[in-house]
Formats: sequence, structure tokens, C-alpha cells
Amino acid sequence: MYTAQGVLAKDQQVASYVPLVKRIAFLLMAKLPASVDVDDLIQNGMIGLLDALDRYEEGLGAQFETYAVQRIRGAMLDGLRENDWLPRGVRREMRRVEAAIRKLEHERGRAPSEGELAGALDMSLADYQKLLLDARGHQLVYIEDMTDGSGDDYLERHAPSTGLDPLALLEEAGTRAALATAIEALPEREKLMMALYYEQDLNLREIGEVLGVTESRVCQLHSQAVARLRASVTGGSRPVSTMRRDSAAARSGA
Repeated sequence: MYTAQGVLAKDQQVASYVPLVKRIAFLLMAKLPASVDVDDLIQNGMIGLLDALDRYEEGLGAQFETYAVQRIRGAMLDGLRENDWLPRGVRREMRRVEAAIRKLEHERGRAPSEGELAGALDMSLADYQKLLLDARGHQLVYIEDMTDGSGDDYLERHAPSTGLDPLALLEEAGTRAALATAIEALPEREKLMMALYYEQDLNLREIGEVLGVTESRVCQLHSQAVARLRASVTGGSRPVSTMRRDSAAARSGA
């Protein structure tokens, strides 16, 4: 069915973009904990699609599908934020992990091992690794990180802006260079895992095959890598590479 202007009716436009919504949902699911329901993502994505159809204006330079992808993904992320899909207890424990990482890096001038972190947290290695598995979906940036200390929320101050995502927030906060340095300072296996995941778009099973480990072990490595990056970027600690340079300079009398 077409309108008098020769444009597909809205219900048919929606139907034609349902596969796009599903594709975005399943791509996002690969980076989320098992507790997230893909149907919830699709439902939120459909809301974003409807919003895109209502708001899109031709002649502004962007193809509709490009515009719709931003709206659909943004609606899915909004739904995740509202549902707070990472349990508060797990997030609280991961804050403890970040604090332990900062402390041990400062004391030892290198990235601490899993065993060292488990000991600092008074946990067995098995319990620590279970925590890392439970923390699948632990993010580099959370909404509460985007405050200026005076109660003025970053997202509220930027409410008129559209299309903001975690990467855009990082860039605007001026931490992109710090993040790159922190990634470079990751242990080699974690650095490789992050590259395969975010640059090569491999899923957890495929990364496990490359590294010779199980899919659950890849989840653990990902959670630990994100905790290291958060400890460096959002916690104000200096990356290990910087500490190494400072230590070498001190020994040389610089």
C-alpha cells in the first residue's frame, strides 16, 4: 500500500525494517550478559524505529537507514539503562576489583595477576573468576560516571544532543588518549582479546578458539580487561606504562 505521495504506508515501512532491528539486537546481545532478553531489545528497538520514521526528514544528507540505526540502537541502550541489567551487587564488587587494581599497580608498578587480585580481595581464585563471569557486560562508562561532582548530570546537560553513545562520551570527556594508553598497558592476552572482540568483531566462541580457551574464560578475560581500563581511565590511576617510565627515570637519576 502506498500513500497519495507514492510513499509506502507506515505499517509497511515498519515491516520492511524489522530485520534491521533484529540484526542490531543480536549484534548487541553478543556483548551483554545472558540475563538480557533479546525480545526486550527488539521491542525497544521497534520504538526507536517508529521514532526514526516520525522524525526523519529527507534532504538533510543522511540516508534513512543510517539515521534509523542510530535511533534503534539508542532506544535499545536506553532500555538497558532503565532496567539496570548489571546487578548492583556485582557492580559494587567490580568497584572493589578496580580499587584493588589501582592499589596493586601503584605498589608494584605493573598489572597485577588474577591470583594477586583474588588475594587482595580475600577471595579464592575460583570465586574471583566466578565474579568476573557474573560481571559479563561490565561497561567502561556508566551514567553515574558522567557527573561533574556538583550533582549536574552529564546526560541531563546534553539532553538536546542526539546520537550520543559511550564512545562519544569518552571523546568529549577528553579521555580518548588515556584509554588508548591504558589499552596498550593491558597484559598481552587481554589486549589480544579486546582487539579480536572490538576491532575484528569476533564473538566469544571464536575468540576462545583463537586463544585456546573456553567461551566462559573469554568472558572472564573481558570483564577483567574492562576493570583494568576503568581503574586507569575513570579512577584517575596512572597507566602501568606511565609508572614504568617514571620508575626508570627515577632509577637513572632524571
